[in-house]
Amino acid sequence: MKAVILAAGRGERLQPITDTRPKPLIPIAGKTLLQRTLEKLAEIGVDEAIIVGSYMINALRNAVKGYEGRLHVRLVDQGEPLGTGHALKAASSLIDEDFLLIYGDLMVEKPALLKVSSSKHDVIVGAIRVEEPWRYGVLVVDDQGRLINIVEKPPRGEEPSNLVNAGVYRLTPEILDFLDTLKPSPRGELELTDALAMMAREREVRVVELDRDEWFEIGYPWDLLEAAKRILGDLSGQVVEGEIEPGARVKGPIYVAPNAIIRSGAYIKGPVYVGEGSEVGPNCYVRGPTIIERDVRIGNAVEVKASIVLEHSRISHLSYVGDSVVGEHVNLGAGTITANLRFDDKDVKVRVKGQVVSSGRRKLGAFIGGYVKTGINVSILPGVKIGAYSWIIPGSIVVADVPPRSIYKSRGYRSYEVKPLRLDSEQALKEE
Repeated sequence: MKAVILAAGRGERLQPITDTRPKPLIPIAGKTLLQRTLEKLAEIGVDEAIIVGSYMINALRNAVKGYEGRLHVRLVDQGEPLGTGHALKAASSLIDEDFLLIYGDLMVEKPALLKVSSSKHDVIVGAIRVEEPWRYGVLVVDDQGRLINIVEKPPRGEEPSNLVNAGVYRLTPEILDFLDTLKPSPRGELELTDALAMMAREREVRVVELDRDEWFEIGYPWDLLEAAKRILGDLSGQVVEGEIEPGARVKGPIYVAPNAIIRSGAYIKGPVYVGEGSEVGPNCYVRGPTIIERDVRIGNAVEVKASIVLEHSRISHLSYVGDSVVGEHVNLGAGTITANLRFDDKDVKVRVKGQVVSSGRRKLGAFIGGYVKTGINVSILPGVKIGAYSWIIPGSIVVADVPPRSIYKSRGYRSYEVKPLRLDSEQALKEE
């Protein structure tokens, strides 16, 4: 059986982490979302995967070239991304049999994939029950489990049910005929869900409900923290392929990858993943669930709690990172603090695509894009996002989101300015 993975989106809701990579290539505990999906597909007998990409296509191309696994993997360039229906049409020349289709920002476990792929019915829409159905395509299903309609993101309080489209399908090549008749949706895109609704009016389309423990969507930055918690929940015991020096103390589950080292004086409370070549300590405190990806440096008097630190980043001394995601090649100056709790104890809110969204989390820190640099004694307020390649001037209090490639300087709480980071950025700093 073949599978199609839709991986073309810009991942705007996941910014700033997606400023520097497509969301299927975000690593969590040493494996990207794409790798995890390909592994699960191979486990259920899929022998060929077609990845449809657009945003940062060269990064996807390199990932496909470097893929080592049991699947034959092909990459299709969608060009300008014009919706999920348009993405599937881009792969139509490679589809000549029944196939699975999966959205690229999902973590789907083997049992869920088997429910969809091994059903006796040939056209299946995977479904999930959620608490906020207005954020999704809501399914209208009859009492026999047949799809009647899909209502995309209905007004809150007007949802026909709490059963929503899970982004996992089993389809036949017949779906391509319906794609040919699609018209753009109100947002100007060709929607796969519109084609499915049309198909359901002419033939049987079955809905299969998936277990919440078998499916997880990574739509917002804080979802990465929940994904880390789920993945680290599978850690049992202590697996040390690197080195733990005498004088370091480790409690709970931990994985230490080859060439990684936990130095004397470090206190680790799992579950914690330490990637290949990373160095933790001396004299630091790491609390799980925390993922430290490869070639990361966590140094003296640093505390990291319930966070993800991506590749090649440096948090060398006297800093606190809590409930945060730190991008790749980030350097946090001494005394950089990510606040993770509001004074009023309410849920932390984050600005996403111009809208203020509640994270539903009482404790939530910062989201720091790739290649960011902070000076000494920088404080970052809860829920703040710092765009990739930005510089934060020493002593600043970051109270608002910082666009990519910017210089942020504060003159006290709520008084700040943001300037573009020019190519001659060293001269720009001298002017400060």
